[in-house]
Amino acid sequence: MADIALKKSANPAGSPVREQLRALDDAAVVTAFLEGEERAFQELVDRYQTRLLNFIYRTIGDREKGEDLVQEVFIRVYRHLHRFDRSKKFSTWIYTIASNLAKNELRNRSRNPLVLFQTIRKNWADDDRPLQFEDSSMRPDDLFRKRHLRELVESSVAQLPEHHREVFVLREIEGKSYEEIAEITDTNLGTVKSRLNRARSSFAEIIAPALD
Repeated sequence: MADIALKKSANPAGSPVREQLRALDDAAVVTAFLEGEERAFQELVDRYQTRLLNFIYRTIGDREKGEDLVQEVFIRVYRHLHRFDRSKKFSTWIYTIASNLAKNELRNRSRNPLVLFQTIRKNWADDDRPLQFEDSSMRPDDLFRKRHLRELVESSVAQLPEHHREVFVLREIEGKSYEEIAEITDTNLGTVKSRLNRARSSFAEIIAPALD
């Protein structure tokens, strides 16, 4: 079971069943799995594994531990998917599990608190949702400047306090709605908006000198 999240299906990637699963929305894939189609679980892994790793990594600042936590997310999903309320969004449910595991990791650390704000050096994956700002003088093919900007963003996000960093990543990078963030973080809507406003202000103050 521990390897389930990282296993590839024994069936060919281009098999009719896999192609049919790819065409379904999350709710239909969940239903297929609960009705006995084991390959449906791998489809959920394919859809969320990289996204969850990026989210957890940005939250805790440790990629290796992030990979372990993503593994744990899918183990919990596999074990408890029959309890999932299918009237709600699967993405919100799985991000809630990931968020709780990331919070537990931060709480359990006994090292210097500065480790919580360590600089994240890896670039974003190409399919990540970008922040809504850009350098107007940057040409589309100017990969060096694009990479530099992303590194500045990563290091700035890493300096935000934990609660602010979490809502900032969920909103500005993952593109979650305020309502989804409130459910994922188990906080009320007003708190989410307040933390996000503070996170945005802090982020702007941190990154501004590097952009001058």
